[in-house]
Amino acid sequence: MRRLIVIRLAAAALLAASATAALAATADDFKAALAKAEAASKAAAALKNQWTTTADALKAAQTAAAAGKFDEAVKDAQRAEALANASIAQAKEQAATWQQAVIH
Repeated sequence: MRRLIVIRLAAAALLAASATAALAATADDFKAALAKAEAASKAAAALKNQWTTTADALKAAQTAAAAGKFDEAVKDAQRAEALANASIAQAKEQAATWQQAVIH
């Protein structure tokens, strides 16, 4: 049940990210989105629950930005942030409920 909630949160964040990228993005938009994504990714790494898909999305964002495709780069950075936030939510949920699965 809780995993379903995490998945739904990630999906909602991805939809919100794609909706905000409707306007033409600039290099500054990309830098701001990348900073937020990297901060969320570092927070997930601190919890030792960093998803590999987050790193892939960050790489895709940087590649797109290097090619001057800032709309795509912002979208990828926002996707990376959403994935990092979902991994953070998963880590917190698992930290709170692991005892119910193990200790009886």
